[in-house]
Amino acid sequence: MTMFLTWTTTLSVLVAVLFFLLQAFRSKRNAKTKPLPPGPRGFPIFGSLHLLGKYPHKDLQKLAEKYGSIMHLRLGLIPTIVISSPQAAELFLKTHDVVFASRPSFEAVKHMNYEQKDLIFAPYGSYWRTLRKMCTSELLSNHKINSFKSMRKEELCLLIDYIKNHQEAGVVAVDLSDKVTYLIVDMTCRMVFGKKYVEKEYFDEKGFKAVIQEGMKLVGTPNLGDYIPQIASLDLHRVTKKMKAVAKAFDVFFEKIIDEHVRSTEENRNKDFVDVMLGFMGAEATEYRLERDTIKAIILDLIVAAIDPTATTIEWALSELIKRPRIMKKLQKELESVVGLDRMVEESDLGNLEYLEMVIKENFRFRPVSPLLVPHESVQDCTVNGFHIPNKSRIMINVWAIGRDASIWNDPDEFLPERFVGSNIEPHGRDFELLPFGSGRRACAGMQLGVTVVRLVLAQLVHCFDWELPDGMLPTELDMTEEFGQVIFRAKHLLALPTYRLNK
Repeated sequence: MTMFLTWTTTLSVLVAVLFFLLQAFRSKRNAKTKPLPPGPRGFPIFGSLHLLGKYPHKDLQKLAEKYGSIMHLRLGLIPTIVISSPQAAELFLKTHDVVFASRPSFEAVKHMNYEQKDLIFAPYGSYWRTLRKMCTSELLSNHKINSFKSMRKEELCLLIDYIKNHQEAGVVAVDLSDKVTYLIVDMTCRMVFGKKYVEKEYFDEKGFKAVIQEGMKLVGTPNLGDYIPQIASLDLHRVTKKMKAVAKAFDVFFEKIIDEHVRSTEENRNKDFVDVMLGFMGAEATEYRLERDTIKAIILDLIVAAIDPTATTIEWALSELIKRPRIMKKLQKELESVVGLDRMVEESDLGNLEYLEMVIKENFRFRPVSPLLVPHESVQDCTVNGFHIPNKSRIMINVWAIGRDASIWNDPDEFLPERFVGSNIEPHGRDFELLPFGSGRRACAGMQLGVTVVRLVLAQLVHCFDWELPDGMLPTELDMTEEFGQVIFRAKHLLALPTYRLNK
């Protein structure tokens, strides 16, 4: 066995070396007539992986300051183009969108996302276009989102009542990180599955939320096999076993969900997302005709994309407001003026809360929860701004760097919602200065749902309660340390003391 592993390792390394030499030869030949974007040269085989540390989005920003907003570097054997300005982002996500509309393959996605049968990671083509059309027209349309309005209100009222009772029982800090996440989990489960699920009934001792977060961390964990594919099978980081365990836990859960829906005889109820997709499974009279694995892959997309990014966005926004009492008070005054102190916020109020909108935009700029977005991949050779972009290049959009660019934003390292006074910049993909959901063909299909939930939950928590830090901690002392992954989490949970503000 040891001898076999030794030969396997040796062969894999030899293949990687030969591939590198061939790639280097082709790059040198092409460079004479087709210059690549500037960037660090890197080492053989490993490229510039050594330049990326604990916070890759910040490391890439520093490199871009030296090499430019369209930067080329090799990460392992993968040619990678890093975009760090609105002008460059527009070239890749709008002007040449169709060339860069595909997705690269990652080991985590291969094992956990049903071989890229999902919407987020599926390669660009007719299969992906069909999924996108189905999701936007059947699952994530404004009509479908609005049909769950009463459910969102019900779940949010449960959280407000819990916090209010928590305060009345004694002065004990609320774990806002935990409570907001479970609120979004419950909302998402009711939209996707039709009900909330008792974790112990469907998952092992880890629980639903823990399995989701483990999956997100595995997707965001650097894996040498993603950069040197020839050695991926060696699993040098020992993560493949964990990926397969997470994938198995979700698959068993999804099978139970689908079986429950197939057996259900309930009539006259608001159809959840699984009901809608099952209506297309094997159907002859529809263009969708979903297979069971595709339904499970889309379910995974829906819960992963809805839970952690939404909860983390709210968590960071609350953190910034608690850290800055002036902004918190200004937002509360707007809520008092528009809503009053005799009732809670309704979704119909959200369009009238201008300062709330500015706070959320500033949070998207200042704390993008996915700072490098989901990578794109080129489907053919392309020339962009005079630079040669090879086929199968990995495209990384550094929205964190764009949000901290001093040539675009005044005082970019300050959290200042007022910067959006009189501004027409929107976060929906039209304006390339602010791209929390991406842009073009691969923009997030669920952005409208995400923005609606962020607005509602943030407004309600700020309107219903004053918040102070525990143990006499000053706002300026709040720990804002990040934990990098596909989603940027707070390293420490946000704990705060509530005081109920409303008259009712």
